[in-house]
Amino acid sequence: MNKLMTMARQFRSDENGAAMVEYSILVGIIAAASILAILAIGAWVTGRFTGLCTILNGANVPGSCNATNGTGS
Repeated sequence: MNKLMTMARQFRSDENGAAMVEYSILVGIIAAASILAILAIGAWVTGRFTGLCTILNGANVPGSCNATNGTGS
């Protein structure tokens, strides 16, 4: 019985599982924030490129710019 009580106390004071859950949640939050940042930067770059193509197509410069395909000549 004494051995069982000792094992129960050790199990109660063991915090490895709780730390693992906390680190897993932290990694998930960091991954989600990274994905959102990458998507935001991609949208910003796309907007800048589209604006640049609009300006170039409106100006009297030789060639053309297609923002949809990401091509130019």
